[in-house]
Amino acid sequence: MRYAVLGGGKRLRPLLAYAAAQALGHDDAPLDAAACAVELIHAYSLVHDDLPAMDDDALRRGRPTCHIVFGEAMAILAGDALQALAFELLTAPGTAPDAATGMRMLHVLGHACGAEGMAGGQALDLSAVGRKLSLAELEHMHACKTGALIRASVQLGALAAGADSTALAALERYAAAVGLAFQVRDDILDVEGESAVIGKTAGKDAAADKPTFPSIIGLDASRTRLAELTGIALDAIAPLGADGELLAELARYAAQRRN
Repeated sequence: MRYAVLGGGKRLRPLLAYAAAQALGHDDAPLDAAACAVELIHAYSLVHDDLPAMDDDALRRGRPTCHIVFGEAMAILAGDALQALAFELLTAPGTAPDAATGMRMLHVLGHACGAEGMAGGQALDLSAVGRKLSLAELEHMHACKTGALIRASVQLGALAAGADSTALAALERYAAAVGLAFQVRDDILDVEGESAVIGKTAGKDAAADKPTFPSIIGLDASRTRLAELTGIALDAIAPLGADGELLAELARYAAQRRN
């Protein structure tokens, strides 16, 4: 479990939780549990995604994947335990402003993990190998597989900070765009990146005949879509002014990162 969580990574999802609360003027909100919970869920999903029955990858964050080091059975158990630990942390006293918000935060994270979130997105991804998807189908798949937890990260930070419905709606638009932009950039890096830089096997999606943004709409159109999504994210948080600057920085980072 420690190998899977502490071995590098961007920590984008917990950063988004902190940034959402900061944008609402609540730097002092008790965010550590929520931020850790989303990162634990992310780490568990990577352990399971790398398994031979899933994406079958031997490299993650620049080093051997969990099942390569510890075996498949132990990697599955580590992922299971990380998921459970995430919900254990999220139920800790003081994580939410009140009991009702705490229950809502649990619902948000659970929804992001399940059939309409990461697990469903991974199922769509596996079933799409060798198929030609439409752009709408591809974006729906990634809105589940990648975008759901990114949206949950922003929602958890906002809920912990006591966000109202107007703020939550704006942050949802922001997070949906950032989540999809993150995946578009991932697909571009799979084509243009180097394994030593991106920390995982470059060119693997093409080799596995998986549908990606470049394979469906081309590299140039993928870059255009990436710029569009970044613009949507920045427009959504424009009313926050200077308070939303960290969110803006993270949106730009998601679109420009090299790994």
